[in-house]
Amino acid sequence: MPKGIEFRDAHFPGRAPVDAYGNGGFRFADMSHRGSVLMLPSGIYGWEIKEGEALDPDLFRRVIEDAADIEVLLVGTGKDIRPLPAALKSLLKAHNISSDPMSTGAAVRTFNIMLAESRAVAAALIAV
Repeated sequence: MPKGIEFRDAHFPGRAPVDAYGNGGFRFADMSHRGSVLMLPSGIYGWEIKEGEALDPDLFRRVIEDAADIEVLLVGTGKDIRPLPAALKSLLKAHNISSDPMSTGAAVRTFNIMLAESRAVAAALIAV
């Protein structure tokens, strides 16, 4: 019996700079993704968060899975910068990850530079 359309979690199995962002999504590696993304050493993943929603530590579990390969996590918090909750900062620090919240645009630009420098960087980018 045919299954029909199978939906899978969005995932790009590699590292790539962000070519463009805005209109609720991102372009990278000749592809586009609508919604927020996690740019991790293990790949690029769709991320279920929208601008203004709480930065709950549970949303960062995939980041923690890659913690051994991440020194800096850039958190693009949307159009405006928002501080990270204390529980999230503590979780990241416990895994030796330095965190830096900034607007999504600033996070994209900083991520691209650090990636080009082969730094151990990751980004959690909320779509704008």
